[in-house]
Amino acid sequence: MTTDSLGNPVTLREAGSLGAVNDFVEGFIACEARIVHILDIAETDTSPLVQACCAALHMFAESGQAASNAAPFIARAQAGLADAAISARERRWVAAVAAWVAGDLPRAMALHEEQAREYPRDLASLKLGQYHLFNAGNSPGMLRLALQALPASADVPYMHGMAAFAWEQCHLLPQAEAAARHAIALRHKEPWAHHALAHVLLTQGRLREGLDFMRAVSPSWTGLNSFMLTHNWWHTALFALEFDRPDEVLALYDQQVWGVARDYSQDQIGAVSLLARLELAGVDVGPRWEDVANHLTKRGVDLVLPFLDLQYLYGLARAGRPQADTLLAHIEAHAVQPQTAAVWRDVALPAARGLLAHARGDHAQAVRQLGSALPRMLEVGGSHAQRDLFEQIHLDALVRSGQWVGAQNLLQQRANAQPESQRLARQARELQQRLGLAVDAMSAA
Repeated sequence: MTTDSLGNPVTLREAGSLGAVNDFVEGFIACEARIVHILDIAETDTSPLVQACCAALHMFAESGQAASNAAPFIARAQAGLADAAISARERRWVAAVAAWVAGDLPRAMALHEEQAREYPRDLASLKLGQYHLFNAGNSPGMLRLALQALPASADVPYMHGMAAFAWEQCHLLPQAEAAARHAIALRHKEPWAHHALAHVLLTQGRLREGLDFMRAVSPSWTGLNSFMLTHNWWHTALFALEFDRPDEVLALYDQQVWGVARDYSQDQIGAVSLLARLELAGVDVGPRWEDVANHLTKRGVDLVLPFLDLQYLYGLARAGRPQADTLLAHIEAHAVQPQTAAVWRDVALPAARGLLAHARGDHAQAVRQLGSALPRMLEVGGSHAQRDLFEQIHLDALVRSGQWVGAQNLLQQRANAQPESQRLARQARELQQRLGLAVDAMSAA
């Protein structure tokens, strides 16, 4: 029986395809660019596993065309299941990817959880299941999936990295740090574990440690996919931003965060998020919004994940593009469709209206709309660190609309939780002065 590099059964039409299959599996869990090698054998190996992997790769584009691009591959994969030699693992993998292409994410997630129980070393399935759960805001599901597979996959460093991020998203930070450090001890080049540990250090306010750590491990970020490369540099920039180093953060933006794959969804939202945070910190970002918007306009209207569309909208609006209104109109229409998930209507729609209002200077409206959405923003997906952007914009809108009492209540709590943050300390002092508080006298007392 042929197996992949993790010991999972594979049924291939061509013996020479195994290398590309292993590149897909290992590239996926290691966040490496070699995952795309599976496309090189799409025409020569029609086995269900290969075709389903190609379909998944197209779906990772996170674009409005992804499902139609994936459809021919998943159709070939399903047709090939008539072969009785295809293993139960491969059949479930095909079914899970087919459910994703069809938009049936609850079924896809259920199949990935079943796979974790039956084939706990199918870590590509596990990571894909975590991806879907992450986008649904279901961090306990991410952790449950990891814990099911961990005993059988404890020798694989990437397994511990996946567990670490799930622990962190569940706010179980000591467990997250331990898992991340164990992954890195097994393999220094484990960028997902680096990423998980960056989350822990940021959340715990260990900012200097976080910045030093990310810079120390950054030489190992070679051969990665654009998301993992730019996202880890994005995390590095967040640490630097807390120390009020605008020139350093702008340099990271220009050299590391933006420009690797400008047409890719995750690279685009990383750029939008970092530019927005710079502006919220009082930094002039110059003409950089224009370049980002030039690429956002090419997307048209995706409506694939609300978390993505909210940031596309804000980027378009900050660049003054009319396509921001077009995107909002499509979100409004999509949100009221009977078959659309309630998260679009109850969370994404008011958040979109609030973000557009903030980008255009209507701060009172931004406070109202974002204030109604924030308690449920978990449901749009994204990580704690990523969703913090929406809270920062809401806080900025409170300040700019003169609602200083409410702003002080939120801002001082944030500053207390991040005592090393020079940015938050500065903003807290500025707000106290607006409120007529003699901070120096208070400190002396």
